[in-house]
Amino acid sequence: MRSELKHAKRIVVKLGTAVLTDDRKLPDAAQMGQLVAQIAKLRQAGKEIVIVTSGAVGAGMGVLGYDKRPDSIEEKQACAAVGQSRLMATYEKLFSHYGFHVGQVLVTHADLQDEQRHRNARNTLTTLLRRGVIPVINENDAVSTTELKFGDNDKLSALIAALLPADLLVILTSVDGVIENFGKASARRLSVIESIDEQIEAMAGGTTSATAVGGMKSKIQAAKIVARSGIALVIAPGWSKKVLAEIMDGDDVGTLFLPQATKLRGRKRWIAFFHHPRGSVFVDAGAKRALIESGRSLLPPGVTRVEGEFAAGDIVSVCGADGAEFARGIARFASEEISARKTARGEVVHRDDLVIL
Repeated sequence: MRSELKHAKRIVVKLGTAVLTDDRKLPDAAQMGQLVAQIAKLRQAGKEIVIVTSGAVGAGMGVLGYDKRPDSIEEKQACAAVGQSRLMATYEKLFSHYGFHVGQVLVTHADLQDEQRHRNARNTLTTLLRRGVIPVINENDAVSTTELKFGDNDKLSALIAALLPADLLVILTSVDGVIENFGKASARRLSVIESIDEQIEAMAGGTTSATAVGGMKSKIQAAKIVARSGIALVIAPGWSKKVLAEIMDGDDVGTLFLPQATKLRGRKRWIAFFHHPRGSVFVDAGAKRALIESGRSLLPPGVTRVEGEFAAGDIVSVCGADGAEFARGIARFASEEISARKTARGEVVHRDDLVIL
């Protein structure tokens, strides 16, 4: 599969805080320079490149005198407002050396959740790519609130890859990839991960970085999104000066997550990944089998209970008897109607609006 990566035409590259900033929490000009040089080389080879960048909060921290990532939303937003302009100024200067223009795209979760804004975001990005511009994307941290945040830029990069869609997502970070037995003498990098199971998830931890969020746990969650979308993902060390060329050449670098053979199409990706579900619908074992094995719609008799308040048209989680979410879909009735059994004549969630996760 690694040999197939050279055929990737549209590539999303996520640059983490740890590979963009120095010990003072400021943008590391030399490091950013070598990353831009690698990206420019891919662009010169005819690849379409989209950058998802971290580092705005970290860059602002140094300017505003913070030693560690602030806790309050207001302080983080202040850091982001200062740091984002510094980041973009650096990207613009560095890419200009290679004759490329960059375009800043700041997004919130609401931009990708709303169906029309979702399409508009895709159209903007594809237009920039068609015009030869390199989009540089970041969450609009200066205005995002807790309820509307993506959570981290690993997830944002996965959503951008699914939005376009891309052929490949590369997450560059401070580690060599997914490490089995991390911190032990028997530690080893996993070269290829075919599917994400409980054992793989157990290897993922958070982060202790003063400037970053997420860690490997968020990268595994990102891998779930892109794999289900039919997109390959490589997690690799961002301090290597040849890492992108090595990935494209099929070299054994980082950890490659293989895409699933049956990938979700555009609208189903939007249902599955671009929402915070407004509530949950719990179903019995028979209904779960019908949904998963037979591709049926969710009918009222299979519903055992409802949690949360939602309206018709909202995205809801569909959970089994064990409480685990296994599907997501668009409710055709409000929560109170479902609870009161006022849905006898229709599907609770139609199969065209349902995604098995």
